[in-house]
Amino acid sequence: MTAQIVEIAGHKMAVLPMEEYERLLDIAEDRVDVLAAEDAELRRAEGEEYLPAAVVDRILNGEPPLRVWREYRELTQVALAALVGTTGATISRLESGDMVGDRKRWRPIAEVLGVSVDDLLPIE
Repeated sequence: MTAQIVEIAGHKMAVLPMEEYERLLDIAEDRVDVLAAEDAELRRAEGEEYLPAAVVDRILNGEPPLRVWREYRELTQVALAALVGTTGATISRLESGDMVGDRKRWRPIAEVLGVSVDDLLPIE
């Protein structure tokens, strides 16, 4: 590596050829990627759930989060309602936005689906 040391305003600085600078940036970025991958693997090993991109895309594209999560968990509206202790019509109305309900109503649904209430509330 070829570097020239210069002093500007009392601070020593290294001047590198652009190719060397870019190579060092690549090395640093690779290291950050490795650390992120190791962290993700640790979270996965501890039980963090990974979602398929298609599930995330559906929510980001505006589908009701409750419907996306319910279908991802392979539950019908009636089956989810039975697990929660409500009716299929209520689940349908929550999914369509015809009924909003407070966080208290969403909590048991979130528990059954294994997500947080915030994961279910419609994106505004």
